[in-house]
Amino acid sequence: MENHNNEGLAVNHENRLCVNRPYYVIADKGSGEIVEKKSRFIANLAPVESEEDALRFIEEVKKKYWDARHNCWAYIIGRQGQLVRASDDGEPQGTAGRPILEVLGGSNLTNVVAVVTRYFGGVLLGTGGLVRAYTQAAQEAVRSSVIIQMRYGNQLTVTIDYPDVGKLQYWLGQRAIPVLRSQYEVRAQMDIMIPFEDTEEVIKDIAEATMGRALVSITDSRYYS
Repeated sequence: MENHNNEGLAVNHENRLCVNRPYYVIADKGSGEIVEKKSRFIANLAPVESEEDALRFIEEVKKKYWDARHNCWAYIIGRQGQLVRASDDGEPQGTAGRPILEVLGGSNLTNVVAVVTRYFGGVLLGTGGLVRAYTQAAQEAVRSSVIIQMRYGNQLTVTIDYPDVGKLQYWLGQRAIPVLRSQYEVRAQMDIMIPFEDTEEVIKDIAEATMGRALVSITDSRYYS
């Protein structure tokens, strides 16, 4: 048996994301599997919002594969990847948790947990072989997942007269800017979501498209997909 090590190893990991910069998450769970010299490596990936979510998922996988030799894991949580942990779960130090973590970090993912389960096939892989196997299994799981970019943006509320509704709808359609909500009372009102860095340009263009008749205000700022 390739043995021992660091349950719950905390790994120092450079913050990869700056405030208001885009970050990436997975839309749903993903999985992947490889076989290396008769050892079976099964990777499971899940989106999470907290460390509690990550630990819960790890326990679920451990219960599912209760008869496996190892359930190694890693997770990155926070918009700036502030919380990072990994575990080799009995594999030699640095051969499992860290490679899994590097796959997640190399894919620019956050709010994600990965567990790679190993069923020992009777053949020792050595440290290099273990690193490659855990890396490849985690990569398979990432490849099976739908990755979503989260961008920081401003919600704009645009208030216009009814004769300008068609002009504004055409302008938004040309730029593929979705309308979140429309309301028609004394004047028409539309809520749209745009990237933070495009705010000044969009406000200026809306003013030009409506000959200055539109009233535009920033009503919310948040990350969106």
